[in-house]
Amino acid sequence: MPGEEQKNYASSPAGKCGGDSEEIFLLLLPKEKCTLSRMQQPAPGDRGRAVPSLYPSPASLAAEHRVIEDPEWSLATVPHLADLCLQHIIHNFGKNPVLNRLLPEHQKKVLDRLSTDLPLTVTANLIRDEDYWKRCCTERWQVCDISNYGDSWKRMFLERHLENVVKCFIPNSTDPNQVLELIPLCKDYVRKLEVDQFLPPLQVDQKEETDDDDTGSDFGDDEVSMHHYDIGVLITALPHLEELHLTYGMKDCGMNFEWNLFDFTHQDCCNLAAALKKCHNLKVFKLTRSKVDDDQTRLLVRNLLDHPCLVELNLSHNLIRDKGAQAVGKLINRSRLETLDLCNNQIHHEGAQALAQALAENSTLTSLNLRLNCLEDRGGEAIGRALLTNTTLKSIHLGSNNLSEPTAMVFSQVLAQNTTLTNINFSCNHLGLDGGKQLLDGLADNKTLTEFDLRLAEVSQETEYLIHQTVWANREAARLGSLQNPSAKPL
Repeated sequence: MPGEEQKNYASSPAGKCGGDSEEIFLLLLPKEKCTLSRMQQPAPGDRGRAVPSLYPSPASLAAEHRVIEDPEWSLATVPHLADLCLQHIIHNFGKNPVLNRLLPEHQKKVLDRLSTDLPLTVTANLIRDEDYWKRCCTERWQVCDISNYGDSWKRMFLERHLENVVKCFIPNSTDPNQVLELIPLCKDYVRKLEVDQFLPPLQVDQKEETDDDDTGSDFGDDEVSMHHYDIGVLITALPHLEELHLTYGMKDCGMNFEWNLFDFTHQDCCNLAAALKKCHNLKVFKLTRSKVDDDQTRLLVRNLLDHPCLVELNLSHNLIRDKGAQAVGKLINRSRLETLDLCNNQIHHEGAQALAQALAENSTLTSLNLRLNCLEDRGGEAIGRALLTNTTLKSIHLGSNNLSEPTAMVFSQVLAQNTTLTNINFSCNHLGLDGGKQLLDGLADNKTLTEFDLRLAEVSQETEYLIHQTVWANREAARLGSLQNPSAKPL
């Protein structure tokens, strides 16, 4: 009955919200309820009485209107007060980092949504969550391999960020505080620094003065030395630094190329040498492609003598000659060096003889790389004779040293007597057919050599094949031995 419909509609739960427009009501009602005659509407005199009405309550109007505008509306879409508070904390984290006051589940929500552009002064000492630092790394660099950083994303970010700041530092232009302010934030995490660029100071005025000079800057006679950032200020303030890889040069110089952009100056060397002496925890030091000469090598070595922790030294791709090699020879026996790389320098037989003398008495060095030098046979023979008494060296690289049959003859004896060497490289030399045969004879009773590189050494194919077979048999025997005794160190 119509009266019952009116009563039921008016008493429904929808009658608990607001709204009072009759015109809206007419729009919202179903069409069959909107065709009311004037006779069905209450008289003016009856409006004060409690009579049934076809008009729904104001609350019903609001609810019906809401459903029509958004059919999917639900109270579940309204954010919780806790979420609103967390959003406020995230937006104001730079001014008020209250992370430690939150519950663990709330901390996780904040860290997952926190911006990676926040200054390190806010995040470095406060945030330890690896997922946050992973986001910082992956958003900044395309290639991210944390295996080189102790499997720590935070260490990776802080080390690489510090490296980038040093690479972009321009002496006399960049504010030194940009580096100094990072030290207290990074010092507990930095274990390794790899800086492959040092920018020189700007020399605009001096360049303009020399533009009209016919000699130009290619000769470098009148050029003012351009000292680089003093890396010693930084590395002496990093107590946990264990590896330091440096290259004094400039990337992407383009049309502004000048030779002095790649100079490792005497002042640079003095600053670095003094700092190395104070880095007592330094284990690996690499200074490559920096035009390091004999005098600079001697200065560096003087400050590395009796170093307590240094086990690897790499001075490859420089300008080191015999005097520099002689200084390194002294270092071999006054340090704990295990790996020495002097590849691509200008060491001749005198320098090789000094290295050989140290090698004969040394008991720590296990790897020596002298590839791309000028040892010739006098140097090669000296190295070979040292290996007749040395009992620690496992790997030696003598490729591209203009060696020939006399060196092969000495190393034939080495192969017959030495029981420590596992890797020898004679590639790109002139050993000749007879030299190859002598090496093969020396290998007859050798059971330890597992790698022997004779590519482009001018030995016969048959000899090279037979040597390869012997070495392969040694390698297989070593592999089987390691399987039977897993605790033993692999060769």
